[in-house]
Amino acid sequence: MKCNSGTVDRAARVIVGIALIAMAATGTIGAWGYIGVVPLLTGAIGFCPAYAIFGMNTCGIKK
Repeated sequence: MKCNSGTVDRAARVIVGIALIAMAATGTIGAWGYIGVVPLLTGAIGFCPAYAIFGMNTCGIKK
């Protein structure tokens, strides 16, 4: 798995993931908020399977 998520992309994913999980844990939104685990993990590891499928890359590393 090569990095296909850039720094800003990864930071945004982590922030959104934590926010969704926090809102689900406090009952602000329903249990569907635990889907925030997905952007949290993809942001943490720097690889997005959807980007790989569609051939996208926001990472600054040259191929």
